Amino acid sequence: MKTRTVEIFVGLFLLAGILSLVMLAFQVSGLANIIGRNGYEIQANFDNIGDLRIHAPVSIGGVRVGEVASIQLNPSTFKAVVTMHIDPNQNAIPTDSSASIFTEGLLGSNYISLSPGFSNTNLKNGDKIQTTHSALILENLIGQLMYKIGSGNDNSTSSNSSSSNSKPTSEITK
Repeated sequence: MKTRTVEIFVGLFLLAGILSLVMLAFQVSGLANIIGRNGYEIQANFDNIGDLRIHAPVSIGGVRVGEVASIQLNPSTFKAVVTMHIDPNQNAIPTDSSASIFTEGLLGSNYISLSPGFSNTNLKNGDKIQTTHSALILENLIGQLMYKIGSGNDNSTSSNSSSSNSKPTSEITK
């Protein structure tokens, strides 16, 4: 009798462990959000989305209000069309809000931050955010910095050589 109750408890424990692993798999994969999906979707066009991914957070003031549902390329404008799924309890986002792509930390993943506007009307399903700010690409910033440093040294040597030269420079005409 005692072994029978131990076997039942072990079986229940294994069943609970398997169910928790299945629930964890749904949470990690993002399928749990798709199954019970309520709320509404809005879109925004960006020139450059950087490393933005599907399921990236959408936040207002650091508070998560949704996630990126899909990313597509508009074939006529060649801009990235980002569709965001907004939670149903966040239904008071003004229509003149702006969307910006930021990076979590120095080398973290990208997310979308919404900055609310002052309009009395709110975004609803299918609306588009008009004002967007693309992602800052770290490689581009480093390249611009290196170019400025390189051109800054060239300008200082050329200005020194021209100041030591007493001949006037001739003007080029077309």
